[in-house]
Amino acid sequence: MIPGGGQPNMQQLLQQAQKMQQDLARAQEELARTEVDGQAGGGLVHATVTGAGELRALKIDPKAVDPEDTETLADLIVAAVQAANQNAQALQQQKLGPLAQGLGGGSGIPGLPF
Repeated sequence: MIPGGGQPNMQQLLQQAQKMQQDLARAQEELARTEVDGQAGGGLVHATVTGAGELRALKIDPKAVDPEDTETLADLIVAAVQAANQNAQALQQQKLGPLAQGLGGGSGIPGLPF
């Protein structure tokens, strides 16, 4: 609702929408460059992902490697990657959440994970 009952200024609305779109693109680019970590097994396995969820690095402490028990190592790797992805999702919420709210509440926006 426009205060005073006037008509919305379409040019102003378009400019605001373009600015929000630019801010969103900038935030997504920043997420793609930002790296977050996750770990499992008390630090035996570390995974690094970008804020967009792309796996960039995996470090495995030699103590975690037991040729007789590769299943546990696999579980630790999965847990570390999941922890890193959870941290990436939290970062996405932090960076993109305020922008999504500015676009109308943050729910149901295609391409956003929340």
